[in-house]
Amino acid sequence: MDGSILIGLILLGAIILFIGMVVIIYNRLVALRNRFKNAFAQIDVQLRRRYDLIPNLVKVAKEYIKHERETLEAVIAARNQAVGAAKQAAAAPGSAAAMGGLAAAEGMLAGTLGRLFALVESYPDLKANQNMMQLSEEMSSTENRIAFARQAFNDSVMTYNTAREVFPAVLFAGIFGFQPAELLEIEDTEQRQPPEVNF
Repeated sequence: MDGSILIGLILLGAIILFIGMVVIIYNRLVALRNRFKNAFAQIDVQLRRRYDLIPNLVKVAKEYIKHERETLEAVIAARNQAVGAAKQAAAAPGSAAAMGGLAAAEGMLAGTLGRLFALVESYPDLKANQNMMQLSEEMSSTENRIAFARQAFNDSVMTYNTAREVFPAVLFAGIFGFQPAELLEIEDTEQRQPPEVNF
């Protein structure tokens, strides 16, 4: 066999191997990016469930604590802000700006819900109301689901970020547009706790 043919075959094999490696890296990064986007979609489902419960909580509470209008309005305003932040985050899961905005809005919502539940504690009739007890139970269950979904999202983001930062993927991730994804973290330790709902 001629030496130039052998060198040509070796070069062709190396090119095919290189292209195969790039395709495998690209496909893995696409799969991991889709996985963390799907994980965020699960958070979004639970957030929407909570956002839908909040007006009902306010409606039931409004009947009993009419003179606490400021707190009720603050809860609704925080809910509306969180809904907007969740829509932006759903459009760009993993984006640092979107995750930061959502975390801030969720922190504000948790704070106002905490004030609402503190008020509920001081009104025995409201606290004993069957609708309020049921809504509070659903809210507590939803908070747990959100926490689990957020953990799954953060795990998926970590896996994706790790895969795009290791060699040889790091050489191609930027070229193919695979940007780092941001975790969904709530910075304030008080805000990490779901609103306490004890009835």
